[in-house]
Amino acid sequence: MQLVILASGRGSRLQDKTKKVPKCLVKLKGKPIIDYNLKFFNKFKKKIIITGYKSQLIKKKLKNENFKFVINKKFSSTNMVYSLFCASGIIKESVVICYSDIIFDDKIYKKLSKDITSIVVKNNWYEYWKKRMKKKDVLNDAENLIIKKGYVNSIGEKIIKKVPKCQFMGLIKIKYKDFLSLKIFFKNLKDKKIDFTNFLNLAIKNKIIKLRAFETDLFWLEIDSVKDLKVAEKII
Repeated sequence: MQLVILASGRGSRLQDKTKKVPKCLVKLKGKPIIDYNLKFFNKFKKKIIITGYKSQLIKKKLKNENFKFVINKKFSSTNMVYSLFCASGIIKESVVICYSDIIFDDKIYKKLSKDITSIVVKNNWYEYWKKRMKKKDVLNDAENLIIKKGYVNSIGEKIIKKVPKCQFMGLIKIKYKDFLSLKIFFKNLKDKKIDFTNFLNLAIKNKIIKLRAFETDLFWLEIDSVKDLKVAEKII
């Protein structure tokens, strides 16, 4: 099982915080965001990180952490799905994909180690979201997630009526066979800037993959904006 960290973007919502460093190296209480998950990363023998914006700084930071580095040269005009498939040449087995702007309990590894294409979803997320967002933006920023009989039926769409029980955490496990199918599916898409959840949603609707959902109450934060940093400082 390989690990892939998606860290190519700048993170413009962090404003001046990413003027000199990429998003994953922005400091939270004096410590880069990515450092909070090193215990989790070190559970993997094979580790890949996809970089782009100020990639040399990430390479310098992680030079002793046994990562393979892949650069998305089109990071400014593409999205995380494109970044993932930049590494397709060195992904040779089931893969765990991790966003680089999240902080979470390393015990989540146990859920992802199961031999099934899956995501980990966070229970009791709504109170945390209300701390991150203005009241009018809470449901606009979050994404709908419909789970039926343990499998994702829909992900990434707008929340219209009912607040979903869970929220996607930015952690995905994909079996190698499904990875190859997704690679072909993405190649045939006209939208090369599609975001990850909408890509997964299309893949589910087109029956490219079945996506199991594992619920958890374990610790998780997302650092996507300056306010997120302030909220995280009070929680960490």
